[in-house]
Amino acid sequence: MAVRHQLIRRPPQDVWEVLADPVRYGDWVVGPSESTPLDHDWPEPGSRLRYTVRLGPWTTDGVTTVRHRDTLKELELEASFGPLGTARIFLMLRPWGEETLIVCDEHPLRGPAGTLHNPVSEGLLQLRHRGMLARLAKVVEQDRAGVRRA
Repeated sequence: MAVRHQLIRRPPQDVWEVLADPVRYGDWVVGPSESTPLDHDWPEPGSRLRYTVRLGPWTTDGVTTVRHRDTLKELELEASFGPLGTARIFLMLRPWGEETLIVCDEHPLRGPAGTLHNPVSEGLLQLRHRGMLARLAKVVEQDRAGVRRA
């Protein structure tokens, strides 16, 4: 399991506002270039968003489903990568004084990605999380500084 944390210099409410906006996932999640809600009640359990991943000339779509939500505290997602399988992504927010400690725990769940999971893929997830959590911190901190991207 790839577990990584990041301290974000804003309270949990500010972090949650970004997590609860399905259109913003392309701003902070490493991989997707855009995201579109498939249901109007994101992040309610069962709600979904579609995303597009581009890697050079290669493009694919995926769907992420909310599996669990505890507002301002936890968001658990299942990301489907088509024939590659699915991954469980658990985001936990903890107040840290006036800031937020966010912990990301991700692992392959179904399909070949889960079967072939190994120390090399674990290392790649760690690198992805480092970038993703740093991007999330930047998005949240810029939003509160009045620099929100359109």
